[in-house]
Amino acid sequence: MCPAADIRITGLKVNFGQPRDVLSGVNLDVAEGEFVALIGTSGCGKTTLLNVIAGLVPMASGNALIRREPPIAGRRDVCYILARDALLPWRTVQRNVEYGLEVSGVAREVRERTALAYIEKVGMKSYRDFFPSRLSQGMRQRVSLARAFAVTRPVYLMDEPFSALDSQTKLLLHDQLLHLWESSGATVVFVTHDIGEAVTLADRVVVMAKTGTGVADEIPVDIPRPRSAEALQADPRYHDLYRRIWASLKASAE
Repeated sequence: MCPAADIRITGLKVNFGQPRDVLSGVNLDVAEGEFVALIGTSGCGKTTLLNVIAGLVPMASGNALIRREPPIAGRRDVCYILARDALLPWRTVQRNVEYGLEVSGVAREVRERTALAYIEKVGMKSYRDFFPSRLSQGMRQRVSLARAFAVTRPVYLMDEPFSALDSQTKLLLHDQLLHLWESSGATVVFVTHDIGEAVTLADRVVVMAKTGTGVADEIPVDIPRPRSAEALQADPRYHDLYRRIWASLKASAE
């Protein structure tokens, strides 16, 4: 158990009121400022676990603490990034990035300045007055990242935010996410099916059991930071970890 855990899950069971458990016996600690990737076969409960942490799914039994408090939907210290960007089509890039700040009651001048700073960080300054319909999917996800990190939450939950992107665009977005996260000090739980993505981003990869019985393996990613997604492709440690996680995934699915 991690004494400084930002997220602590113990004995978690989820069944949505049905006889069959979706998750059972899940134990997981995530330290403050740690980036943890959840990986596993489809249906193993990765997104369900993320939704428990977000306060969107009730527990049948067990305990969950997020920053020492029970999970509840709509908390201001937690930001949830979905698989789709969910940009507001009637708002420009600038106004979309401002949205979370606006909802949080940030003064207009401050939110405009803050939003622009994050738009610049993701390389979208030239598109600040564009509407989402004029952007590629990769560009839309850049805006989504800028909007999320502009509100500077201590905890970020991410559910396969790059799953719809091609490999080259993914690598670019990985670098931008790493830059945003490393300067934020936030705690991140990141759901993915992509082993390479997990190794590139995470401090620790948590392999979920296919049967929904929780954590099958935990693999620390001992590659120094800062990291470059492109440079890692030539790093033998990256490939060693990739093979280890693949072997663990195969074992957890048997």
